[in-house]
Amino acid sequence: MAALAAPVTGPAPAAAVVLPTGFQEQIVFTGLNQPTNIEFAPDGRVFVAEKGGRIKVYDDLADTSATVFADLSANVHNQHDRGLLGLALHPDFPTQPYVYVLYTYDAPPGQTAPYWNDNCASVGGTNGGRCIVTGRLSRLTAAGNTTTGAEEVLVQDWCQQYASHATGDLRFGADGMLYATAGDGASYDLVDYGQLGNPPNPCADPPGGTMSPPAAEGGALRSQDSRTTADPTSLDGTVIRLDPLTGAAAPGNPSAASADPNTRRIVAQGLRNPFRFTIRPGTSEVWTGDVGWNRWEEVNRVVDPTAGVANFGWPCFEGTGRQSGYDSANLDMCESLYSGAGQTAPFYTYDHAARVVAGEACPTGSSSVSGAAFYPAAGGSYPAEYAGALFFSDYSRDCIWAMLPAAPGGLPEATSRRTFGSAAANPVDLAMGPGGDLYYVDHAGSVRRIRYFPGNQPPVASIAASPTSGTAPLTVNFDGTGSFDADPADAGRLRYEWDFTNDGTVDATTATASYTYPAGGPFTARLTVYDTLNAAGTQTVPIQTGNSMPTAVIDTPTGDFTWAVNDPISFTGHATDPDQGTLPASSLHWRMLLHHCYTLDNCHTHTLQDFAGASGSMFGPDHEYPSYLELVLTATDSGGLSHSTSVRLDPKTVDLTFTSSPPGLQLVFGSTAQAAPFTRTVIQGSSNTVSAVTPQTLGNVPYVFGSWSDGGAQTHVLTAPTSPTSYTATYNPQSGSVRLPQSAWTVAGVDSQETLLVNGRGNNVRDGNTSSIWHTQRLLSNPAHPHWIDLDLGSARTVNRLYYLPRQGSNTGGRITGYEVYVSDSRSSWGTAVATGTFPNSAAEQTVTIPPTSGRYLRLRALGEVGGNRWTSVAELNVGVVPTG
Repeated sequence: MAALAAPVTGPAPAAAVVLPTGFQEQIVFTGLNQPTNIEFAPDGRVFVAEKGGRIKVYDDLADTSATVFADLSANVHNQHDRGLLGLALHPDFPTQPYVYVLYTYDAPPGQTAPYWNDNCASVGGTNGGRCIVTGRLSRLTAAGNTTTGAEEVLVQDWCQQYASHATGDLRFGADGMLYATAGDGASYDLVDYGQLGNPPNPCADPPGGTMSPPAAEGGALRSQDSRTTADPTSLDGTVIRLDPLTGAAAPGNPSAASADPNTRRIVAQGLRNPFRFTIRPGTSEVWTGDVGWNRWEEVNRVVDPTAGVANFGWPCFEGTGRQSGYDSANLDMCESLYSGAGQTAPFYTYDHAARVVAGEACPTGSSSVSGAAFYPAAGGSYPAEYAGALFFSDYSRDCIWAMLPAAPGGLPEATSRRTFGSAAANPVDLAMGPGGDLYYVDHAGSVRRIRYFPGNQPPVASIAASPTSGTAPLTVNFDGTGSFDADPADAGRLRYEWDFTNDGTVDATTATASYTYPAGGPFTARLTVYDTLNAAGTQTVPIQTGNSMPTAVIDTPTGDFTWAVNDPISFTGHATDPDQGTLPASSLHWRMLLHHCYTLDNCHTHTLQDFAGASGSMFGPDHEYPSYLELVLTATDSGGLSHSTSVRLDPKTVDLTFTSSPPGLQLVFGSTAQAAPFTRTVIQGSSNTVSAVTPQTLGNVPYVFGSWSDGGAQTHVLTAPTSPTSYTATYNPQSGSVRLPQSAWTVAGVDSQETLLVNGRGNNVRDGNTSSIWHTQRLLSNPAHPHWIDLDLGSARTVNRLYYLPRQGSNTGGRITGYEVYVSDSRSSWGTAVATGTFPNSAAEQTVTIPPTSGRYLRLRALGEVGGNRWTSVAELNVGVVPTG
């Protein structure tokens, strides 16, 4: 027991988190500005990344004064969830003196940082779809506690259109290769397949321009990009495996034969926001925590990164099932996954509405899986049951869990979960540190260690001091009664030692005391508490004399201010100080926080933007509801004393009601399908995705979508108005397909470059005569020009078939091979093809099956002909439609 009875040195323990018996949390480092990542060097140094772009290094765990190792803030885009998020040290550091970073680069593709200068107000903010940035993975070279030489860029990619799902994490595997993750860069509010932005589709996903179902490949579908081989592959929504010296694909990657360098890098895809991952010790297994949309969080396992590219299914799947928002859009890339193209199921997934462990104190609701770390299979200080366990955390729930193996050191079992820490402090990264202790990064500004004491736990010291600053002589009242010891034998039996000037002298031994400080300072007061076995805990508090606390004041806006999307939000403030008077504008710092809520009282926080000076402005962000803004003003005087104040800014909302005709059919709003009618409250001016699920069955009657009351497509984005509004999706009963009489439609136009008008007449395709043909010839000057013919159905019909009869007889020149079919309400805007394919070289009538699509006009576009001829010949056409009765 001698070792256990020795005083515990170092920073003071924290008291908020609830841990299993024998475990205790201690604060190791404080004073950090939005830390995101921690790495431990073999030589004892500790590296911590801050979101704004600075990397700090501590000489050891007892160091209280960090050195700035590198400052990348000029290159890092620090808004919303974008910033410096990934950090890794070479496994042989410092012999190999390389530090790797992964961050959001402050410039669109092809541009140079700083481009936005962390301010996207000119394009409507980070969530307006126009503040385009990229991601960068670089290598820095260490020389002592600083960098030497230039930043070496290894990968520049990851086009990101929206404010979240940016770059992720970095780790080395046991194979010595460098692994990295990143999110899809798409909207977190809308079903985003590339149709969003002004101009739309700024990441230039093919074929360019506005995307529309079913052929869309943009937005969140970039997570599936390596499946579309006709265009360059992006790295959004993937896990990549790299050679750490060059950034090229690592040897042995499953797509090593691909001509595309990014495809060669990818070992897993179909991820939404793999913010954190870890490597199982002794292996190259990749375990990712993938942040979900509004329903499921995932823990995913890549068993062998060299065996094949794992596809976790996003955005077509979320959790183990289809994602309703993307499923309802009838996207080809998702339909092929649903029909068996291959999806790797999550290792473990948890519902936002459910607890991870039954009966635990951790809340439900708002959720974002945010950390992952394996406990050593051998040699750790924790109880043997944790050997090989996976620790994972949730930033929104403020909780840490352990997934235990069936036997120590074995594979964790998804069904064997334990609440390890409830009410943890904003955990955004987990790491195993020296001595076999779990460390986590508190995004609010600290690094915390969780230690295990198998026998006697040391007490936790707690100081309440008032006042902590003021004019000398300053009498400060100290209260240590908040100190405690978790061991029942020590309850109420603590001994107190106060050292009011931290000079090694015991000045008082009671639980409460007071001390009068002279001018000078600053001073540090220390409380040490001892239990019955002389184990100790300490806490300190700074005291300033001759300097009083400033007061920050927000002048505008006041708490009754409300905002809609893209409304200007201007703010002004000032600060006064008893010693310095009115503080200069340079003493003021603003931070706009977004509280993203599951319910009105269950929220997590995102930092949208920081500002300096006495005033500033931004636009109301586009975000789902419930959510609200908090504007925080911090004033810091010349002596380092700070005071903060804040004001809550609620949005203007409106109710939108969705109905179906007939009632009771499934409609999708955002991410969720629900039987109509229903009502949703949204922020005025916000963008919202709505979709009419088609086809579907109600009361044993099949229905297909007909039209929306606002004139929108089956899946479309609507902008929330200022007054309550209803939207109705009208459906038609479906009982197969009927072939329209040829007299029921006309030819609206043809692409005809032939001078023989008789043979060029498009009406020949509807005269019932197989000997007469529509015949058109390409100009010799433009042999690649496709041909088309447009049919006018007279009114909007739900089309589901096209019948094509090629030219008959021995002369088969001009028979169509490759084709595209379009359906639209306007001949000036066709969107994307509803059907594509090839016809055989056959005289028989061919049938094209079309997903039921509403429109007045149909276009058949010939992409190729038998023998590569320059003409197209069609004997007869007809259309099949869904019956309306």
